[in-house]
Amino acid sequence: MTVETITLGCRLNFAESEMMRGLAGDGDLTIVNSCAVTSEAVRQTRQAIRRVRRERPTARLIVTGCAAQLDPLAFAAMPEVDRVVGNAEKYLHGSFLPAPPSTVPTDGSGGAEIRVGDIMTSSPPPVAAGFLSRVRSFVAVQSGCDHRCTFCTIWTARGPSRSLPYGAIRRAVEHELGAGAREIVLTGVDITSYEHGLGKLCQRLLTDLPSLRRLRLSSLDSIEVDNALIELVAGEPRLLPHFHLSLQAGDDLTLKRMKRRHSRAQAVAVVEQLKAARGDVTIGADLIAGFPTESEASAANTLALIEDCGIVAGHVFPFSARPGTPAARMPQVPHDIIKARAARLREAAAAKRSAWMASLIGTRQTVLIENNEKGHSDGFAPVRIPGATRGACGPALFTAVDGDTLVGTFE
Repeated sequence: MTVETITLGCRLNFAESEMMRGLAGDGDLTIVNSCAVTSEAVRQTRQAIRRVRRERPTARLIVTGCAAQLDPLAFAAMPEVDRVVGNAEKYLHGSFLPAPPSTVPTDGSGGAEIRVGDIMTSSPPPVAAGFLSRVRSFVAVQSGCDHRCTFCTIWTARGPSRSLPYGAIRRAVEHELGAGAREIVLTGVDITSYEHGLGKLCQRLLTDLPSLRRLRLSSLDSIEVDNALIELVAGEPRLLPHFHLSLQAGDDLTLKRMKRRHSRAQAVAVVEQLKAARGDVTIGADLIAGFPTESEASAANTLALIEDCGIVAGHVFPFSARPGTPAARMPQVPHDIIKARAARLREAAAAKRSAWMASLIGTRQTVLIENNEKGHSDGFAPVRIPGATRGACGPALFTAVDGDTLVGTFE
């Protein structure tokens, strides 16, 4: 009997899934770690639950994560589900143990057991760390968010921003390196809000841990990129030069209605700072198409941001109204227009990425092989090196592009 985890959503979820696998021990159990960033993510969570039940009909099935925290009753009502566990409770060993029928707490509806508390008053979580491929490891440094973007429910699912102690983070990184990780990715809900600054945290880790040869960062809020981080980009090659920014839009009025804290000019300026600090910096970004009240001119400003910021990894989200958010009460853009604008953004992002990949042919960059001859360059370009084994890492010459993957050889 094995414990299986099904993970949807962000990198923090992947780290937490590994942590939960360890807490659960042995048993015929599947944990579905849900996402609620969009309505589509919630739909995919429900789809995954049904698929798991078909494939493992006798296993206990526990649903946790952001979607479960936000709407536990809906998941408890699914006949496939045995227990719903909140985002705070998923750090507790007892949340994954079978409970005697006489002690099962439910909401009284006859559905699955519910163990979901008040995330806003819960204790800070411990550090979560885990592998996706046992080569790259995600280490959580922070959880929760203090901002109130009008389209977002994640702050209600994760609670307030809470930074994890440096000593615990350092021990987690050391543990992952000792277990075979070649690259560490710092993750969280809003890691640029880390207490005392994300740049200083990275500086301490790289100073204290000479064995940490590759440090990567997950999604950043551009307005909180601090001077210490810029200095590190300029002078520390172990900090890898790909930065994914939570930009969302390239139009000032749309950004204001989203309640984002940066302007278009500020976003462009941060990208310029990063690229001035290190010539091989690459930029990824989240972009929302069809936010309520978005005009054609506003959409065009967001489209132009792909070129203005040199975004080579664009994650485009068609706007999806989340119940209870201010954005859901704003005048909505028709669905067909949202779809068309998302397609236009994706087309522009794909063209920018294709040109970037082609420009790398004939160049050299360090590559880490993660699995089956495939890995990523320092700038996070997907790379395939025929014959390379998992964990191999070194300078590679890129000789061709195959679809969305560079082909190369180790030198």
